[in-house]
Amino acid sequence: MVKPLESGAKPNDSRSVSASPALSASPRVSVILPVYNGADFLAAAIESVLVQDFRDFELVCVNDGSHDESGAIINEFAMRDARVRDCPNPQNIGLPATLNRGTSLARASLHSWTSHDNLMRPGMLGRLVAALDATPDAAIAYAGYTVIDGEGMPIRYHPPRPMEDRLLGNPVGAAFLYRSEVPAALGGYDETLFGAEDYDFWLRAARRFGFVRVDEDLYLYRRHPESLTDQRASRIRAMVNQLIEREIAFEPDSERRAEVLLQLVFGNHARFDAQMAWRAAGHDPVTVFRAAPALTWHAARCLKNRLIAA
Repeated sequence: MVKPLESGAKPNDSRSVSASPALSASPRVSVILPVYNGADFLAAAIESVLVQDFRDFELVCVNDGSHDESGAIINEFAMRDARVRDCPNPQNIGLPATLNRGTSLARASLHSWTSHDNLMRPGMLGRLVAALDATPDAAIAYAGYTVIDGEGMPIRYHPPRPMEDRLLGNPVGAAFLYRSEVPAALGGYDETLFGAEDYDFWLRAARRFGFVRVDEDLYLYRRHPESLTDQRASRIRAMVNQLIEREIAFEPDSERRAEVLLQLVFGNHARFDAQMAWRAAGHDPVTVFRAAPALTWHAARCLKNRLIAA
């Protein structure tokens, strides 16, 4: 069941951030908060971190050349709470590069990051720290999250999917915590994949590290017209398709490779990708033959959509 927004932190949460403990020289968790023109929701995002039940963390705020009041908001919180570090970029460098800079500034052995328009539920860090502590063989813990609208109203809950489904879409989502050795081993986030840098990160991590799944709703992910997901949806979809095609080279099962490519075909409602369907047949023709009726229907639907759009 989707939990209401009230169970997460709000901009005027009664739990005072001024009563927070001083920042330790070596915090257990570093939360990186990249910010670009995020003033509308930034205060709520910061407070949702500061009111975490788990207290041994630092919040590394990296303002990426914002033109609004984001810098002033970060500075105000940094003056009030020693755990908030104000680390602005000299100029705008984009989200993936900002995440990498935040990672380079992080002092803890466990890392997470959040967005300026999203909210952590109060138990998120504690539950994910506990999951990693209980699973020493895992390097990454992740959980479910609820999508909310611009007003904070819940839309739907996304449970954490098994990593075995990673070629069908990003299974990790928005609530996660990983050991510092992960970005060190991967070389950080790919700065050429703005909008799909997180999915690429998890795909590469899955080749080398273990994951532990926490089936709880620990995060609130906000969808609104100004969010990156909505602004860059078409380009992100194209990059995701490229990443999936790259990763199927590591999938030993030919039938599975064909199924993944067919999912990409069916996921595109604007154009029937006959070339991708043909590549799927090259991996496993039987799987594509079985899907022939559905492919025919999908091709007709795509044609209809294009005629309507014209």
